[in-house]
Amino acid sequence: MYHSEDKLVWMVVRGMKLVFQAIQNKSVDALPKVTCPNHPDALLVEDYRAGDMICSECGLVVGDRVIDVGSEWRTFSNDKATKDPSRVGDTQNPLLSGGDLSTMIGKGTGSASFDEFGNNKYQNRRTMSSSDRAMMNAFKEITNMSDRINLPRNIVDRTNNLFKQVYEQKSLKGRSNDAIASACLYIACRQEGVPRTFKEICAVSRISKKEIGRCFKLILKALETNVDLITTGDFMSRFCSNLGLTKQVQMAATYIARKAVELDLVPGRSPISVAAAAIYMASQASAEKRTQKEIGDIAGVADVTIRQSYRLIYPRAPDLFPADFKFDTPVDKLPQL
Repeated sequence: MYHSEDKLVWMVVRGMKLVFQAIQNKSVDALPKVTCPNHPDALLVEDYRAGDMICSECGLVVGDRVIDVGSEWRTFSNDKATKDPSRVGDTQNPLLSGGDLSTMIGKGTGSASFDEFGNNKYQNRRTMSSSDRAMMNAFKEITNMSDRINLPRNIVDRTNNLFKQVYEQKSLKGRSNDAIASACLYIACRQEGVPRTFKEICAVSRISKKEIGRCFKLILKALETNVDLITTGDFMSRFCSNLGLTKQVQMAATYIARKAVELDLVPGRSPISVAAAAIYMASQASAEKRTQKEIGDIAGVADVTIRQSYRLIYPRAPDLFPADFKFDTPVDKLPQL
């Protein structure tokens, strides 16, 4: 004769075996079905307070000790929006030591939560190490910077991993975590094939371009990694889209920049300045003309930089345009600057 506890354990083990067997056989029929012996087709009513399954026809209790899988709290319409009824904690973060599964004490509301001086009796200071706290702050800064320039989640995850590797190696001692985070974001963008300029990263961070450049070189050396060289095509679609140019002008600017590089017309010039000069030439030849100032504001380069690159490619302008380009302004009428 089984005791009640032993019988309950036996029933749970038997039920688990049936569930696993049903999953393996992919058959729903193998799962046990609770029905009333007197009314097999009757609906069963679940009493959540007592944990019973009751037949709706005769009131017979056909199942007891039913586990409630619902939430453990009730929500009312007059509850404060800041009140969080959840008791399961935050999601696991594999980048932190221990997976960030530490216990966090909520803010007290009753008199028992404060001492005679009005201070909280229970503190969270010792629940997270200093290294985890520093990484959490860096991860928040990375997320904020990514949100400002609309970067996808995969770049944020790559940036967080890069920062964790650099932080654990302690190879950049003396550098601020914000500068390291900004450099990691720049590297992640280039590794994911959506590069951003140093000025774009500077615009969403509090770090100078020079400091980000220094950390960028140190991180590449410390992690023994590399990034692909940026080309004019990496920025062309984004610059033209922000300028409101059509697809025809964008394709012409891409063709002009590529031909200029192939013909070695712009030696030593950065791809960003070459792309800006190509956009200026293509827009001036079309009906959608843009000024040097407008292009410089979007590309993040000075007007004089655009003019210098434009002067280098202007003598070969007839050879740079695609054959199917529809000119609104002839080549010989383009600005000579």
